[in-house]
Amino acid sequence: MRLRTVTAGPALAVFAAATLALSAQPAAASPGVRPSGSSMPALSASLLAPPPAVDVNNVNGHLQQLQTFASNNGGNRATGTAGHTATTTYLQQKLQAAGFTVTVQTCTTCNGSAKNIIADWPGGNTSNTYMFGAHSDSVSAGPGINDDGSGTATLLEAALQLAANNPTMTNHVRFGWWAGEEQGLIGSKFYVNSLTTAQKTAIKAYGTFDMVASTNGGYFVTGTDAIAGKLREYFTSISVPTETSTECCSDDGSFRNAGIPSSINSTGASYTKTSAQVSKWGGTAGKAYDPCYHKACDSYPSNINSTSLGRWANAEEYALWTLTTGTAPANDFSVSLSPSAGAVTPGSSATATVNTATTSGGTQTVTLTSSGAPAGVSVSFSPTSVTSGGSSTMTVTTTTAAAPGSYTITVTGTGSAVHSASYTLTLTGTGGCAGAGQKLGNPGFETATTPWTASTGVIGANTGDGSPRTGTRDAWLGGYGATRTQTLSQSVTLPTGCSLYTLSFYLKISTTETTTTTQYDKLTVQVGTTTLQVFSNLNVSAYTLRSYDLAAFAGQTVTLKFTGTEDSSLKSSFVIDDTALTVS
Repeated sequence: MRLRTVTAGPALAVFAAATLALSAQPAAASPGVRPSGSSMPALSASLLAPPPAVDVNNVNGHLQQLQTFASNNGGNRATGTAGHTATTTYLQQKLQAAGFTVTVQTCTTCNGSAKNIIADWPGGNTSNTYMFGAHSDSVSAGPGINDDGSGTATLLEAALQLAANNPTMTNHVRFGWWAGEEQGLIGSKFYVNSLTTAQKTAIKAYGTFDMVASTNGGYFVTGTDAIAGKLREYFTSISVPTETSTECCSDDGSFRNAGIPSSINSTGASYTKTSAQVSKWGGTAGKAYDPCYHKACDSYPSNINSTSLGRWANAEEYALWTLTTGTAPANDFSVSLSPSAGAVTPGSSATATVNTATTSGGTQTVTLTSSGAPAGVSVSFSPTSVTSGGSSTMTVTTTTAAAPGSYTITVTGTGSAVHSASYTLTLTGTGGCAGAGQKLGNPGFETATTPWTASTGVIGANTGDGSPRTGTRDAWLGGYGATRTQTLSQSVTLPTGCSLYTLSFYLKISTTETTTTTQYDKLTVQVGTTTLQVFSNLNVSAYTLRSYDLAAFAGQTVTLKFTGTEDSSLKSSFVIDDTALTVS
């Protein structure tokens, strides 16, 4: 996973909540626990059979193979190495033996002309293709068992279970395992660029699964495409709440940039877990979701949470099965929410838009209802029924007696089928959020340097590579083409009792470096002693909004710090503008 933001798409098929064998409680099982899998939610009669359960022991078997490939080949499975070649050969052989049509695509822009593995299951309407993907490579520092062996292995086993059960296909399903993700999403970009316009249009949704077994992780479903909708349905059915993520980036970006509805689905990477997330999922607050992210210790079995691994494998199976098998209703629709979460103090209200779309056949009337609201909270819709393709305003009203906490409200649309979407309501503690607002001084650098502390020449009315996004001034680190370290920092106090603590800034990166694999020049973003992200000459981009959750630092005075370093030749510029640290 390469630490972007996500957008939209349709959903289809039918869901009805049912009790699962898998425990509904927190995911932070010890790495040694290996549950045997889970049963699936009950489905409507429009599906010929329920999805098969995925046995997590089989997924662990694939992970053991990936660990062996790394151990026998220098300790990693990085693109262009023998460890990665062994990985793609294993995928190819398993899928072909199961009956998939496998395309081994040589990525000529990847290191060592590495291989993408694309697997199509025969049957189904190829004009309605649903695609599931993961990246098959690791970083050079380690075997990459969570990142992204976990996504690779869960998708492989989900595909094998589909083949073993050989259902009647209504829509088409395709899987992709990408090379070069860790070098900048190279393999998935190569694949998408190889598609014709018609082939891109045929892909109705793409979901990437990148790190789904983090030992201190959560459940992040980030996107509103059809696959993300099905994943949320599954997790709702087993009473596991989900969130959207601000971490970036993965191969969903290659598809989204081509206009294909996409999502990224994970248990988290280097960001730290908040106390509120611990109350949802268990684990340890203030520590990274994956303490071994991009490290040698990302190995099997020590860096795998088998509870998360099993849940995600079954969620993937549920999504691909319900989207592509059985007999779809002649007229069908989808339901989604924007936003899908809100935070309020008891006694106030929040709103969201309920969007519907016609996904097959003609329009129909969709009646909206809700469930899951706690005591002291009511939900209303205006209007209460819409014609598919229309929208309604959902109002969540709370009383002062409502208990603080995080709650999942399920919004259900009923027509010829039944579809659901989840809304996460956070009620803040007594006294609300004192001191809400934007906390950084001189956020656009327009008034000299105070209260920033910066190396000489960093803040100014820069031009050329360092030109500002807005206004006349910004902060420019690097751009010298000589060995140099520069810093930019500001101390800030974060209040307690608030729900959202979001650091954001726009970052532009340019370079004259020609490498596609080596980080010669870097920008490190830190809060206190915690590193939020490291950018380099490999991350060239126009001004892009970067955002981070700082809830773990509530009640503390911390220093936000940017450190830019350049080596002895070929310049890289890291330009920062329009910063904000917003508390609400």
